[in-house]
Amino acid sequence: MPTRANALRQLLYALIGLPLGLAGLVYTVYVVLGGALLSITVVGLPVLSAGLRGARLIGALHRGLARRLLGVATTAPPSPNGGAGLTGWVRAGLSDRAAWRSVGYLLLKAPIAVLSMAVVIVGYGYGLGALTYPVWWRLIPAQADAIGVLRAGLPLPGDVYLDSWPRALLTAACGVVLLLLAPLALRAVLTLDGMVVADLLDARRLDERVRELQASRDFAVHESAAALRRIERDLHDGAQARLVALAMNLGAAKEQLEQSDADPQARDLVGSAHRDAKAALVELRDLVRGIHPPILDNGLDAALATLAARSAVPVELTVAVPRRPSPPVETIAYFCVAELLTNVAKHSGAARAVVQVEQDDARLRLRVTDHGRGGATPRGGLAGLADRVRTVDGRLGISSPAGGPTVVTVELPCGS
Repeated sequence: MPTRANALRQLLYALIGLPLGLAGLVYTVYVVLGGALLSITVVGLPVLSAGLRGARLIGALHRGLARRLLGVATTAPPSPNGGAGLTGWVRAGLSDRAAWRSVGYLLLKAPIAVLSMAVVIVGYGYGLGALTYPVWWRLIPAQADAIGVLRAGLPLPGDVYLDSWPRALLTAACGVVLLLLAPLALRAVLTLDGMVVADLLDARRLDERVRELQASRDFAVHESAAALRRIERDLHDGAQARLVALAMNLGAAKEQLEQSDADPQARDLVGSAHRDAKAALVELRDLVRGIHPPILDNGLDAALATLAARSAVPVELTVAVPRRPSPPVETIAYFCVAELLTNVAKHSGAARAVVQVEQDDARLRLRVTDHGRGGATPRGGLAGLADRVRTVDGRLGISSPAGGPTVVTVELPCGS
């Protein structure tokens, strides 16, 4: 059961929340949505940016009320980073996530405030009126019922009148029940309000979720890359080494059988086993390179140089990577270039390709260009690359008009 002080604070919050909620809804519709509709004009974006900043201030007011009257612990979001001049100011306002979350809260606040006020009116208003009904029911002017008889008291549906003391006392008992249930019902509605405040107006809650998701994704990506490297080492040092030894032994056995008078069928079986062992070794080496190319241990520049040298088309390679990216990003970059060079050789008809790799403080950028027939679409292998790039919050862009040139750009974060 809520205490009397809590019930009074909740009642005050509901009473204040209705006009503020309706005002916030009107503000959002006319200012924010109006600015969005005017964004096709010169003044639209500044109006929208200013409207978002105003929504942020109204959200701060609601956050303070929820903290003081409902006890919802929240943290104010940081102020948007202002840019230079009007353009920077507009851009900072439009990119302010806290302002957009405030807009979402203002849209949700109005129906919640109406529901809260409905609980107040029914629970407290009707409850208090019903409780005091025995005091004032005789003051109600008499009115004729369906058959013309004058009746005192309040009329109810079905031509029923609360016009006797037993009915007045029963009405008072109903008022007591309403007054007892009103704080519980109001608390349930305001709990929903508090949850919306915490989800949309609390900077700490959202930032913590973002950090947790980023941390869990980074852990999964790094753990997957480490597991693949372990598998590659195990295959290289274990199965591959044994296959090499087996192929060598079978080769020696084949030579000895060919120099002896052994059964020709036995020589054929050993020869077939020798060929199968060498084929399995080739397949295993290709599999190991597909899991984690060993050349990446020497760095991305050396790996891409080897990749360019093996390409079916001549490659002009430029690599400017002053700091090594994280192993998962390095692996994704390698496979992106490998897949893109394969596509150039298979589909573009270009005589050569240009690969440019550069790095700044935040991103690793790959650009593969060819002057082939163009018309590349984000399907098949390119769709797979886009999915792989997204695992580390990267981006893949394709520009490939008919007749070329085709330019595929990949941006990856430079975590280390």
